[in-house]
Amino acid sequence: MVSIPSEGGVERSLLSWLDGVGWETHGQDGERGANVLDENYERDSHEVIYWNLLAEQVVTLNEEVTEDNVEKFVSSLRRDLDAENLMDGNCAFHQLLTKGKTFTVQRDDGATDTIYVDLIDYENPENNRFHAVNQFSVSRETTIRPDVSLFVNGLPLVTMELKSQAQDNDWHDAVSDLLAYQEDVPRLFVPGLFNIAADTMELRYGAVGAPKEFYEPWNDAPAEYEDDNAMRQAIKALCNPNSILDLLKNFVFYERRAGGDAKIVPRYMQYYAVNRILDRVREGIHKRGLIWHTQGSGKSFTMLYAAENLLSRDVARNPQVFIIVDTDKLNSQMRDQLANLSLEQWTEAESIDHLQQLIEDGQSELVLTTIQKFEDVDPDTQGNDEVIVMSDEAHRFMEADLGSRLDAALPDCYHFGFTGTPVREGERHEDRNTFREFSPEGEDYLHRYSVKQGIDDGLILPVFFELRHEMEWEIDEAGLDEEFEQEFRGMSTDEKREFIRDTVNATTLAEIEPRVERAVEEIDTHYDEHVAPNGWKGMVVTPSRRSAAMYGERLIGLRGEDEVEVLYTATKDDPDLIQQFHTDSEERESIVKAFKKTDEEAGEETPKLLVVHNMLLTGFDAPILKTMFLDRNLKNHNLMQAIARTNRPAEGKEHGEIVDFQGVFENIDEALDYDAETKAYAARDKDELYEDLVEQVETVMEIFDGIPKDDTQEAAYDAVERVSTHPERREFKQGFRHLQNLYEAVAPDGRLVREGVERKYKWLSRVHVAFKRTTSGDDDPEDDMREKTREIIGENIEIGEIKRDFPTYKLGEEYLEDVEGLDNPAVKASQIAHATREHLHPKENQNPRYKRLSERVTDIVERWQGEEIGDPEAVEALKSVEEQILQVEEDAEEHGMDKAEFAIYTHLTEETPESIDSDEQAETVAAEIVSAFEERIDRGYNGWKTNQQTIAEIERILLDVLVVDHDLGHLIHEDEGFVDAMRDYLIQNHA
Repeated sequence: MVSIPSEGGVERSLLSWLDGVGWETHGQDGERGANVLDENYERDSHEVIYWNLLAEQVVTLNEEVTEDNVEKFVSSLRRDLDAENLMDGNCAFHQLLTKGKTFTVQRDDGATDTIYVDLIDYENPENNRFHAVNQFSVSRETTIRPDVSLFVNGLPLVTMELKSQAQDNDWHDAVSDLLAYQEDVPRLFVPGLFNIAADTMELRYGAVGAPKEFYEPWNDAPAEYEDDNAMRQAIKALCNPNSILDLLKNFVFYERRAGGDAKIVPRYMQYYAVNRILDRVREGIHKRGLIWHTQGSGKSFTMLYAAENLLSRDVARNPQVFIIVDTDKLNSQMRDQLANLSLEQWTEAESIDHLQQLIEDGQSELVLTTIQKFEDVDPDTQGNDEVIVMSDEAHRFMEADLGSRLDAALPDCYHFGFTGTPVREGERHEDRNTFREFSPEGEDYLHRYSVKQGIDDGLILPVFFELRHEMEWEIDEAGLDEEFEQEFRGMSTDEKREFIRDTVNATTLAEIEPRVERAVEEIDTHYDEHVAPNGWKGMVVTPSRRSAAMYGERLIGLRGEDEVEVLYTATKDDPDLIQQFHTDSEERESIVKAFKKTDEEAGEETPKLLVVHNMLLTGFDAPILKTMFLDRNLKNHNLMQAIARTNRPAEGKEHGEIVDFQGVFENIDEALDYDAETKAYAARDKDELYEDLVEQVETVMEIFDGIPKDDTQEAAYDAVERVSTHPERREFKQGFRHLQNLYEAVAPDGRLVREGVERKYKWLSRVHVAFKRTTSGDDDPEDDMREKTREIIGENIEIGEIKRDFPTYKLGEEYLEDVEGLDNPAVKASQIAHATREHLHPKENQNPRYKRLSERVTDIVERWQGEEIGDPEAVEALKSVEEQILQVEEDAEEHGMDKAEFAIYTHLTEETPESIDSDEQAETVAAEIVSAFEERIDRGYNGWKTNQQTIAEIERILLDVLVVDHDLGHLIHEDEGFVDAMRDYLIQNHA
């Protein structure tokens, strides 16, 4: 028998992998695995914890908690789930999970003791119960049913949502569902560690509360979990019980942020690098190590995770940990980071004397300092024999004699260097060499995360370069010769040549007025065409303050003072040209802060171009920066740092770019003295981007083979039919999204017109608008288009015509009539399926018929997309469902009932008809329940729907009416979900 690929197949595979790494799994047989635990531990569907299982484990793990007092403890713990804000609740509950919960117990002599009760045994993982189940349903204000849930001792720590690409869904859709679950039933996520979103091919994980952009891959594994199947490897490496407990106990930070606190869990390279550091200190054989992680991978957090683990675990007895940076700015950034984190044992060295005192005292804590403060620290005063040093941007510590001062002050320490740009200037001992400084013999690095890995993982973007260094100047050679001879007439020919050789360099050229004016014209045009249309910003990097001032003057003249800012420092002795742009540190900080925001975010116009000299090439993280105009000769680690300024991801940003006025990239092998992979991925010729675009256009066009590529209604109609069902639907959605980003990145480019790429893109854009209207019900899908694409649509597509060709209607009788005007069954099916799902989604818990109809729609769509039924059959089946949806409200009106009454009546007469005497009895019971609900339930405040007292009172109402008044107690005993369903009908229809 052939099985059609579906979410269920992904679910079963994932459960089998979890089973293989130590989880007790339920649901591999395709049944609802949560039912097994629900029955074994008598869980009500509104509960998010298996309380009876947790009670068993608490008694097992804690000697002073017994069968006699455990219920009192559990009752107290229930209240810890109540939180107005998810992150506040999650943070507080994390303390209980990792530190234990205080509990007062009575001794035999009548006195009381306050103890800490462990919910999880971290020292002996085998003492815990690990369950993985599918379809764990929670019914509170609404009902959610994540695909797979991981429980430790009955506590939900990981929630997973899975999609099947064969059903036109991917992990992006899964993240959207998870975010909706957190909004709908936040209580489930109060104990949670992280969530997982996955599809047939890819997996992403994100901390509870994390927005979509912080869902990331887990693309590495220890040898025991290595696997050719990347998703299976990720599940085994990330979700094995030991890793879950390690992450929960040792790798969670909470950060205070202006827009609300955030939970932070590590990226995989951070996790594995920290564990390498811990192993090295634990083993005690080597005392050095290099962590080579590309910029943008989060080295600061790697150091902070390492510090927290070194201080809180038994790796060393009583260690003193130093984090050393080399600028006051980086020190301030790290200090602010520490101040906003949940890391407790730290201090900042405020002066050389303070640092001296901290070294002598040797207290076990984290010390933040700059390398410069070691300049006058006395040697050999180390007061702690277990010192661990972590040096940020380690390649710069070997300059001057600061490294020697550090070695003298802390002669007996572990020293780990962190850098994204190591230096290997030569093999002589006096040459700077990060590898020789930090790596034991025979080892290049302790842990590495490369540029390629960063791009593959989506943590950084590829950067493309354009060469603009060969300018055609109109030079009055005769006049120049005459002026030169006049100026230097006292020199001999050899002296003139020597003078020119010594003084005319890249900086001199950058200050020649005609060249600056020509470069400014290029910058102005390029910015308008390639950077501004989608709201990105640019930076001009100059070799001198004079050239920066010249660029600044001319760009301000062209673009205005509000758009351009110039950043460098000046003194009173500088000429007026340079003094005019002097800024102090406070002014620069304000300018940079504004530059990082859009005009909408700032509520005012913000700078669009920064002109800089000797600033912002390190430690500057601005995702809004797309383009660097480079007029400075940079090499090796300096060039890598410049590249990293443009490679930070942002929504809709396909790549960073460097426009090279110096010819730095003319010979990239000389500019970057790194391995071949780093050279290949650090920066690429922009022609490669154009080639990617051409290839992607052809890939998407192939979907429409056999359909005329003209501007007729028939062509658009046939094209939409082609992409209305699987697999073309998924290919088009994903393919056009990537194509749109590429087009926005490349256009304008004369080759687009000359080689016919633009015409193909216009045709595909028209199809995409029509496709969006038929499948999403969006009247204005072009609003979601990127700027250049929107211009194409506006200029080349008759929007009114497409609206008439592909109408979208609200659900109703007139819709069923109007949809008959379409003679394309695939388009009909797409429209009806979307409209029906949109109508049913908010109603699923309002009436049992809606739930059944929703399940039926899902079944029809899955069978249709799996090609078990054809387009006409799908249309008829979906129309039948629509008619039944409309019938629900009509039936309620006919019976003279409100929605809640009719829902209860329908449940009694259709779900449990054998358990009642008559339809009349059902009508009476429904009316009395709703009447008591309206009389006894206070609905005048936010949060009434999830309030525990409200839920308890609703259950008392049901007992009073069903058991006391009508002797229908058997309904509750025969169906464990009966009370939950009744409660949902009352809440959902009164919400």
